[in-house]
Amino acid sequence: MTTALFTHAACFEHDPGRFHPESPARLKAVLSALESEDFQLLDRHEAPRAEIDQVARAHPRPFVEKMLAAVPQSGHAALDGDTIISPGSGEAALRAAGAVCAAVDVVVSGKARNAFCAVRPPGHHAEAQVAMGFCIFNNVAVGAYHARAVHGLKRIAVMDFDVHHGNGTQAIFWDDPELFYSSTHQWPLYPGTGAKDEHGAHRNIVNVPLPAMSDGTVFREQFAAHVIPAMRAFKPDLVMISAGFDAHEADPLASLRLHASDYHWATTELVKVANDACKSRVVSTLEGGYDLHALADSAAAHVRALMTS
Repeated sequence: MTTALFTHAACFEHDPGRFHPESPARLKAVLSALESEDFQLLDRHEAPRAEIDQVARAHPRPFVEKMLAAVPQSGHAALDGDTIISPGSGEAALRAAGAVCAAVDVVVSGKARNAFCAVRPPGHHAEAQVAMGFCIFNNVAVGAYHARAVHGLKRIAVMDFDVHHGNGTQAIFWDDPELFYSSTHQWPLYPGTGAKDEHGAHRNIVNVPLPAMSDGTVFREQFAAHVIPAMRAFKPDLVMISAGFDAHEADPLASLRLHASDYHWATTELVKVANDACKSRVVSTLEGGYDLHALADSAAAHVRALMTS
């Protein structure tokens, strides 16, 4: 079986403004990297638009409607100081969430071994009723609930290696013993959540904060010591990845020192868990990463590991 790639041109039309770090150039860099000969066997799909009911499994329907109604006819509007939307943002957000749902469909049905969603805006900071941190809807949470509602999967595990803690995913998963969330992230750093003692209502949250300037050796040691054993013990029906690449040494928004090879290694370890626990089912979605060269190299390493592990 192949690795599926989901994306959509509408994701380029989300424009937070000329100087905003979460720019359309990010997605262009990732997709350009995935056009090389190494990736010719990717099974490429156009991301469908998520239905409101799909998004409303993770967010209250009035919130979803409020966010879509806030999309301006022209110019820009601010959902918060960091989260700026433009006329194309609503369609982009629905395509991003729809990509993850469609990726779940092809992976669970056995049409693909695993999948990567090259989409924007990102999602892991979006709480159930709060858009923040460049995020409108929580794409990975929408996908997790879709896996449950449509495919009858119960135990969904999300691993988030973005340099920023995914406060939104943690908050949405907090009270559910059959939803697992683990995060490696720089600490302290925006958004200020993700302390080691934040365990969830059912000890279903595993946070692994890393001090500034931690390199790949520290990351791998902590990942192997805390993330992998906890995920194996959880015994997921599906492994999902919030794939942010801003812990790279070159990224301008934080101070960890990872390289593309570290993302390849982490992805391989997560695929091993999925191979043993859930028929190799892995669905990954793009989160952060703001140095274009580092983002492209890291995303390519991540997808290469999905294809070969």
